[in-house]
Amino acid sequence: MAITTEAIAKAVGEVKTQTKKRNFVQSIDLAINLKDIDMTQPGNRIDDEIVLPNGRGKEIRIALIGEGELAYQAKKLVNRVVQKEELEELAKDRKEAKKLAVENDYFICQADLMPTVGRFLGPVLGPRGKMPKPVSPTANIKPLVTRLKKTVKVRTKDKATFHLGVAVEDMEEKGIIENIEVVIKFLEDKLEKGSNNIKSIYLTSTMGPSIRIGDK
Repeated sequence: MAITTEAIAKAVGEVKTQTKKRNFVQSIDLAINLKDIDMTQPGNRIDDEIVLPNGRGKEIRIALIGEGELAYQAKKLVNRVVQKEELEELAKDRKEAKKLAVENDYFICQADLMPTVGRFLGPVLGPRGKMPKPVSPTANIKPLVTRLKKTVKVRTKDKATFHLGVAVEDMEEKGIIENIEVVIKFLEDKLEKGSNNIKSIYLTSTMGPSIRIGDK
């Protein structure tokens, strides 16, 4: 299905208008339904990241696993720094390891520590699609952190339906529209038949309506 900017703008306007204010800032998500794809085949699934031009409008939490200068630099840039010596303790404390995995959206890791991280944290990070991005011990991670704060993860399983957050309710409509367009363009480029593999796309807020984008 082909989706125009006008159709996206109409859906965004309706969601923002029909979403009642709550005592928290609601997320705005896309619910995407694919067709003519056998999602039971691992090769047909999507496991990728999309950089949204206007970010998601909410805090994206990032953890770095490293030591020395890299860890020192990261303290000003990320939400959590995990030192090398903490890894073995996390491996012994499954509850704390799961908490770390849940509380952070993305992980960065000093490259030479990746094997250790895989052994100690792989069981909790892997299934969540949160295995760290390796970097050099001397890397400047600021550009990577900046990019990750605007990134949304697209990870489908064996169903042809998936959700992803693209904004929050108090973002300007123009920014939300641009974010949605980037997601749709990504799918059109990624899917074998492009827009013909998209059955429908709905825009929804946490406690609000679900509005279909485009014609049925």
